Amino acid sequence: MSSSQKHITVASSTKHLKEVRSFIQRYVLEDGFDEREVSEIILAVDEAYTNIIKHAYENESSHKVHIAIGSTPTQLWIELTDHGKHFDPAAYQAPDLMKRIKNKQRGGMGVYLIQKLMDVVEYGSTREKNTLLMKKNK
Repeated sequence: MSSSQKHITVASSTKHLKEVRSFIQRYVLEDGFDEREVSEIILAVDEAYTNIIKHAYENESSHKVHIAIGSTPTQLWIELTDHGKHFDPAAYQAPDLMKRIKNKQRGGMGVYLIQKLMDVVEYGSTREKNTLLMKKNK
């Protein structure tokens, strides 16, 4: 990861989505991504941050989410860290899109979208923390 990284720590509340989006957008625009890529990266971070709020912290807003962003000459990386419930990527099953559309189901698409929008997605957990590392190739 690069030495020119930036960090932000926010409470686990959707009230901070605008702040998180602005933070990510500033860095990604500075790094030369086009408008479509910027939108995709922001959406991936939105989904990740929202999943942490809903699932790791069960909508309890007194917790913190740490977000770091940086780049190498070939990749942008974003890492979200929380101290909530662990996510087991091995237990994840991709949604049946046709079934969801047919049944007009909302939600449940966050992990799927993150994986589709980013080039690399890595989850890590210890007893103390969870990390989600997302990378986008330049």
